[in-house]
Amino acid sequence: MKKNRSLPGQHGANMQRSSEYGKLLRNKQVLKRMYMLSERQFVRIVREIAAKYAKNKNITHDTALFQFLERRMDSVVYRSGLAKTIMQARQMVNHGHFLLNGKKHNIPSSFVAIGDKISLKEKLKSSTLYSQNAAESKGKTPSWVKLDKAANIAEMLNDPQV
Repeated sequence: MKKNRSLPGQHGANMQRSSEYGKLLRNKQVLKRMYMLSERQFVRIVREIAAKYAKNKNITHDTALFQFLERRMDSVVYRSGLAKTIMQARQMVNHGHFLLNGKKHNIPSSFVAIGDKISLKEKLKSSTLYSQNAAESKGKTPSWVKLDKAANIAEMLNDPQV
C-alpha cells in the first residue's frame, strides 16, 4: 500500500516546506501573540534588550527577552494564577483591579521589579470570579512568583528562569 505524502485538502499537494525565514517569522508571530504584543511594542522591546545586553556576555538575548516579557505586569498576574488567561490578566490590569505595592496601577505592559507585590483591590477580593482564579491555580505558579492565595497577593521573588 502506497502512503500519500501530501497534506490534506484541495491544495495539499502544492504546499511547500517553509524556508528558514518563514520558520523564524512564524516563531516571532507566535511569541507576539502569546504575550499580546503589537509589532511596534515587540520591536521596541527587542531594541531595548539589544542595547542593554550588548556588552553583557553572561546572558543571551533570547534569555533576556524571555525575562523581560515574563516581568510585565500582565504576565506576572497570569503566571501567579490571579487570572485564567493572559488576555484576562491584561484586561483586569487595564480596568485597575490590581495594586502594585499598594498603589493603583493600570498599565499591563509595565515592568515589575524584584520584590514588588501585586494585590487585588479590597472591594474585589470578595468577588467569586477572582477568588476562583487563585483557587484554581493549584500551585502551578513558577518559582520566581510567590502567591498568597488567602490574601490574593503575588510577589516577584527573582528573575524568571527559562
